[in-house]
Amino acid sequence: MSAPVPADRPMTAPDFAAAKGQRRLSVLTAYDYTTARLFDAAGVDAILVGDSLGMVVQGNADCLRVTLDEMIYHTRCVARGAKRALVIGDMPFLSFQLSPESALANAGRLIKESDAQAVKLEGGQRTAAAIERMVAAGIPVMAHIGLTPQSVRAIGGFKVQRDAERLKADAKAVESAGAFSVVVECVPTELAGELTALIKIPTIGIGAGNQCDGQVLVGADMLGMFDDVRPKFVKRFGELGAAARQAAEAYCRDVRSGTFPGPENSFR
Repeated sequence: MSAPVPADRPMTAPDFAAAKGQRRLSVLTAYDYTTARLFDAAGVDAILVGDSLGMVVQGNADCLRVTLDEMIYHTRCVARGAKRALVIGDMPFLSFQLSPESALANAGRLIKESDAQAVKLEGGQRTAAAIERMVAAGIPVMAHIGLTPQSVRAIGGFKVQRDAERLKADAKAVESAGAFSVVVECVPTELAGELTALIKIPTIGIGAGNQCDGQVLVGADMLGMFDDVRPKFVKRFGELGAAARQAAEAYCRDVRSGTFPGPENSFR
Protein backbone atom coordinates (compact mmCIF):
# COMPACT_ATOMS: atom_id res chain seq x y z
CA MET A 1 0.00 0.00 0.00
CA SER A 2 1.36 3.44 -0.88
CA ALA A 3 1.75 6.07 1.80
CA PRO A 4 0.01 9.45 1.66
CA VAL A 5 1.85 12.23 -0.12
CA PRO A 6 4.47 13.68 2.28
CA ALA A 7 3.35 16.73 4.25
CA ASP A 8 6.20 18.79 2.84
CA ARG A 9 4.75 18.88 -0.69
CA PRO A 10 1.28 19.49 -2.11
CA MET A 11 -0.95 16.76 -3.51
CA THR A 12 -1.26 16.86 -7.31
CA ALA A 13 -3.89 15.49 -9.66
CA PRO A 14 -1.49 12.73 -10.84
CA ASP A 15 -0.83 11.79 -7.18
CA PHE A 16 -4.58 11.59 -6.62
CA ALA A 17 -5.11 9.40 -9.68
CA ALA A 18 -2.19 7.12 -8.77
CA ALA A 19 -3.79 6.27 -5.41
CA LYS A 20 -6.36 3.99 -7.07
CA GLY A 21 -5.87 0.46 -5.81
CA GLN A 22 -3.24 1.65 -3.33
CA ARG A 23 -5.15 3.52 -0.63
CA ARG A 24 -8.52 5.16 -0.07
CA LEU A 25 -8.84 8.87 -0.71
CA SER A 26 -10.52 11.36 1.64
CA VAL A 27 -12.19 14.51 0.30
CA LEU A 28 -14.18 17.20 2.12
CA THR A 29 -15.85 20.38 0.92
CA ALA A 30 -14.88 23.78 2.30
CA TYR A 31 -15.69 27.33 1.28
CA ASP A 32 -13.39 29.56 3.39
CA TYR A 33 -9.79 29.98 4.54
CA THR A 34 -10.27 28.96 8.17
CA THR A 35 -12.07 25.70 7.43
CA ALA A 36 -9.59 24.87 4.66
CA ARG A 37 -6.68 25.28 7.09
CA LEU A 38 -8.32 22.90 9.58
CA PHE A 39 -9.14 20.23 7.00
CA ASP A 40 -5.72 20.56 5.40
CA ALA A 41 -3.98 20.10 8.76
CA ALA A 42 -6.18 17.06 9.41
CA GLY A 43 -4.67 15.38 6.35
CA VAL A 44 -7.49 15.27 3.78
CA ASP A 45 -6.27 14.41 0.31
CA ALA A 46 -8.41 17.01 -1.44
CA ILE A 47 -10.68 19.92 -0.63
CA LEU A 48 -13.57 20.41 -3.02
CA VAL A 49 -15.01 23.91 -3.17
CA GLY A 50 -18.42 22.65 -4.15
CA ASP A 51 -21.34 24.56 -5.58
CA SER A 52 -23.10 23.11 -2.53
CA LEU A 53 -22.16 26.51 -1.08
CA GLY A 54 -25.44 27.63 -2.65
CA MET A 55 -27.23 25.67 0.06
CA VAL A 56 -24.71 25.57 2.92
CA VAL A 57 -23.39 29.15 2.71
CA GLN A 58 -26.10 31.06 0.84
CA GLY A 59 -29.17 29.27 2.23
CA ASN A 60 -30.77 28.45 -1.12
CA ALA A 61 -32.87 25.34 -1.77
CA ASP A 62 -30.43 24.13 -4.43
CA CYS A 63 -27.13 25.07 -6.07
CA LEU A 64 -28.46 26.56 -9.31
CA ARG A 65 -28.05 30.23 -8.34
CA VAL A 66 -24.30 29.98 -7.70
CA THR A 67 -22.24 32.05 -10.15
CA LEU A 68 -18.76 31.55 -11.56
CA ASP A 69 -17.57 34.72 -9.81
CA GLU A 70 -18.79 33.34 -6.48
CA MET A 71 -17.00 30.04 -7.10
CA ILE A 72 -13.79 31.90 -7.93
CA TYR A 73 -14.04 33.96 -4.72
CA HIS A 74 -14.63 30.98 -2.42
CA THR A 75 -12.04 28.80 -4.16
CA ARG A 76 -9.45 31.57 -3.80
CA CYS A 77 -10.13 31.70 -0.05
CA VAL A 78 -9.73 27.93 0.28
CA ALA A 79 -6.56 27.87 -1.81
CA ARG A 80 -4.94 30.31 0.61
CA GLY A 81 -5.64 27.94 3.51
CA ALA A 82 -4.68 24.63 1.90
CA LYS A 83 -0.95 23.94 1.89
CA ARG A 84 -1.00 20.24 1.04
CA ALA A 85 -4.49 19.13 -0.05
CA LEU A 86 -5.48 19.21 -3.72
CA VAL A 87 -7.90 22.13 -4.19
CA ILE A 88 -10.69 21.45 -6.69
CA GLY A 89 -13.06 24.21 -7.81
CA ASP A 90 -16.59 23.26 -8.87
CA MET A 91 -17.92 24.48 -12.21
CA PRO A 92 -21.36 26.04 -11.51
CA PHE A 93 -24.56 25.64 -13.50
CA LEU A 94 -24.31 26.87 -17.12
CA SER A 95 -20.57 27.52 -16.89
CA PHE A 96 -19.77 24.42 -19.00
CA GLN A 97 -23.00 23.22 -20.65
CA LEU A 98 -23.18 25.69 -23.55
CA SER A 99 -20.16 24.51 -25.56
CA PRO A 100 -16.71 22.97 -25.05
CA GLU A 101 -15.14 26.34 -25.91
CA SER A 102 -17.09 28.31 -23.30
CA ALA A 103 -16.46 25.50 -20.80
CA LEU A 104 -12.73 25.81 -21.41
CA ALA A 105 -12.84 29.60 -21.04
CA ASN A 106 -14.71 29.39 -17.74
CA ALA A 107 -12.49 26.60 -16.40
CA GLY A 108 -9.50 28.73 -17.32
CA ARG A 109 -10.90 31.61 -15.31
CA LEU A 110 -11.47 29.35 -12.31
CA ILE A 111 -7.90 28.06 -12.44
CA LYS A 112 -6.24 31.43 -13.13
CA GLU A 113 -8.24 33.58 -10.73
CA SER A 114 -8.61 31.21 -7.77
CA ASP A 115 -5.37 29.16 -7.70
CA ALA A 116 -7.32 25.89 -7.82
CA GLN A 117 -5.31 22.89 -8.94
CA ALA A 118 -8.26 21.25 -10.73
CA VAL A 119 -11.91 21.73 -11.63
CA LYS A 120 -14.97 19.50 -11.27
CA LEU A 121 -17.98 19.36 -13.54
CA GLU A 122 -21.15 17.29 -13.60
CA GLY A 123 -22.28 14.89 -16.29
CA GLY A 124 -20.93 11.84 -18.09
CA GLN A 125 -21.36 11.32 -21.80
CA ARG A 126 -22.97 14.73 -22.26
CA THR A 127 -19.94 16.60 -20.89
CA ALA A 128 -17.17 14.36 -22.23
CA ALA A 129 -16.34 16.81 -25.04
CA ALA A 130 -15.90 19.67 -22.54
CA ILE A 131 -13.69 17.50 -20.33
CA GLU A 132 -11.55 16.52 -23.30
CA ARG A 133 -11.15 20.17 -24.31
CA MET A 134 -10.08 21.20 -20.80
CA VAL A 135 -7.64 18.32 -20.40
CA ALA A 136 -6.08 19.11 -23.79
CA ALA A 137 -5.48 22.65 -22.51
CA GLY A 138 -3.72 21.34 -19.38
CA ILE A 139 -6.56 21.63 -16.86
CA PRO A 140 -7.04 18.59 -14.58
CA VAL A 141 -10.72 17.61 -14.41
CA MET A 142 -12.70 15.64 -11.83
CA ALA A 143 -15.95 14.34 -13.33
CA HIS A 144 -19.27 13.75 -11.51
CA ILE A 145 -21.86 11.11 -12.42
CA GLY A 146 -24.93 9.54 -10.82
CA LEU A 147 -27.07 12.12 -9.07
CA THR A 148 -25.97 15.45 -10.52
CA PRO A 149 -27.46 18.22 -8.33
CA GLN A 150 -27.40 20.82 -11.12
CA SER A 151 -29.91 18.60 -12.97
CA VAL A 152 -32.16 18.15 -9.93
CA ARG A 153 -35.17 19.73 -11.65
CA ALA A 154 -34.84 17.45 -14.66
CA ILE A 155 -34.30 14.38 -12.46
CA GLY A 156 -37.29 15.28 -10.32
CA GLY A 157 -35.52 15.58 -6.97
CA PHE A 158 -32.58 14.12 -5.09
CA LYS A 159 -33.05 10.46 -6.01
CA VAL A 160 -30.86 7.35 -6.03
CA GLN A 161 -29.65 6.61 -9.57
CA ARG A 162 -30.02 2.95 -10.64
CA ASP A 163 -29.60 2.92 -14.45
CA ALA A 164 -26.54 0.66 -14.62
CA GLU A 165 -26.00 0.84 -18.37
CA ARG A 166 -26.14 4.62 -18.44
CA LEU A 167 -23.84 4.95 -15.43
CA LYS A 168 -21.29 2.56 -16.93
CA ALA A 169 -21.36 4.47 -20.20
CA ASP A 170 -20.92 7.75 -18.30
CA ALA A 171 -17.96 6.37 -16.33
CA LYS A 172 -16.22 5.12 -19.46
CA ALA A 173 -16.90 8.40 -21.27
CA VAL A 174 -15.31 10.63 -18.63
CA GLU A 175 -12.34 8.29 -18.28
CA SER A 176 -11.80 8.31 -22.05
CA ALA A 177 -12.09 12.10 -22.08
CA GLY A 178 -9.15 12.34 -19.65
CA ALA A 179 -10.72 12.98 -16.23
CA PHE A 180 -8.31 12.09 -13.40
CA SER A 181 -11.14 10.94 -11.10
CA VAL A 182 -14.92 10.85 -10.88
CA VAL A 183 -17.44 11.57 -8.12
CA VAL A 184 -20.18 8.92 -7.97
CA GLU A 185 -23.25 10.25 -6.15
CA CYS A 186 -26.31 8.41 -4.82
CA VAL A 187 -25.73 5.07 -6.51
CA PRO A 188 -26.40 1.63 -4.95
CA THR A 189 -23.31 0.14 -3.30
CA GLU A 190 -22.95 -2.87 -5.60
CA LEU A 191 -23.32 -0.77 -8.73
CA ALA A 192 -20.75 1.72 -7.45
CA GLY A 193 -18.40 -1.23 -6.93
CA GLU A 194 -18.93 -2.29 -10.54
CA LEU A 195 -18.12 1.23 -11.73
CA THR A 196 -14.97 1.27 -9.59
CA ALA A 197 -13.79 -2.00 -11.14
CA LEU A 198 -14.74 -0.87 -14.64
CA ILE A 199 -12.47 2.19 -14.89
CA LYS A 200 -8.85 2.94 -14.08
CA ILE A 201 -9.39 6.34 -12.43
CA PRO A 202 -10.46 6.75 -8.78
CA THR A 203 -14.15 6.80 -7.95
CA ILE A 204 -15.05 9.15 -5.09
CA GLY A 205 -18.33 8.15 -3.53
CA ILE A 206 -21.00 10.19 -1.82
CA GLY A 207 -24.03 8.11 -1.00
CA ALA A 208 -22.46 5.30 -3.05
CA GLY A 209 -21.37 2.87 -0.35
CA ASN A 210 -17.92 1.66 0.64
CA GLN A 211 -16.71 0.07 -2.61
CA CYS A 212 -15.47 3.31 -4.16
CA ASP A 213 -11.80 4.36 -4.14
CA GLY A 214 -12.54 7.25 -1.79
CA GLN A 215 -15.25 9.33 -0.17
CA VAL A 216 -16.39 12.94 -0.15
CA LEU A 217 -18.77 14.68 2.26
CA VAL A 218 -19.92 18.25 2.61
CA GLY A 219 -17.79 19.61 5.44
CA ALA A 220 -20.69 21.27 7.24
CA ASP A 221 -22.67 18.01 7.15
CA MET A 222 -19.74 16.01 8.52
CA LEU A 223 -19.27 18.53 11.35
CA GLY A 224 -22.95 18.59 12.30
CA MET A 225 -23.35 22.26 11.39
CA PHE A 226 -26.06 22.02 8.71
CA ASP A 227 -29.54 20.70 9.52
CA ASP A 228 -31.65 21.98 6.62
CA VAL A 229 -31.09 18.68 4.79
CA ARG A 230 -29.86 15.47 6.45
CA PRO A 231 -29.23 12.82 3.76
CA LYS A 232 -29.09 9.16 4.77
CA PHE A 233 -25.51 8.86 3.53
CA VAL A 234 -24.12 11.53 5.87
CA LYS A 235 -22.30 10.48 9.01
CA ARG A 236 -21.90 13.34 11.50
CA PHE A 237 -18.38 13.03 12.90
CA GLY A 238 -18.97 16.01 15.20
CA GLU A 239 -21.75 18.22 16.55
CA LEU A 240 -20.16 21.61 16.06
CA GLY A 241 -23.49 23.25 15.35
CA ALA A 242 -24.71 22.52 18.86
CA ALA A 243 -21.34 23.54 20.31
CA ALA A 244 -21.39 26.84 18.41
CA ARG A 245 -24.93 27.62 19.58
CA GLN A 246 -23.98 26.88 23.20
CA ALA A 247 -20.91 29.10 22.93
CA ALA A 248 -23.01 31.95 21.50
CA GLU A 249 -25.55 31.53 24.31
CA ALA A 250 -22.74 31.74 26.90
CA TYR A 251 -21.39 34.86 25.18
CA CYS A 252 -24.82 36.51 25.28
CA ARG A 253 -25.18 35.71 28.98
CA ASP A 254 -21.77 37.18 29.83
CA VAL A 255 -22.40 40.34 27.81
CA ARG A 256 -25.81 40.89 29.41
CA SER A 257 -24.49 40.26 32.93
CA GLY A 258 -21.49 42.53 32.43
CA THR A 259 -18.94 39.77 33.13
CA PHE A 260 -17.52 40.09 29.62
CA PRO A 261 -15.22 41.78 28.94
CA GLY A 262 -13.40 41.21 32.21
CA PRO A 263 -10.06 42.65 33.32
CA GLU A 264 -8.19 39.96 31.41
CA ASN A 265 -9.91 41.10 28.17
CA SER A 266 -9.38 44.84 28.74
CA PHE A 267 -6.53 47.33 28.26
CA ARG A 268 -5.09 49.75 30.90
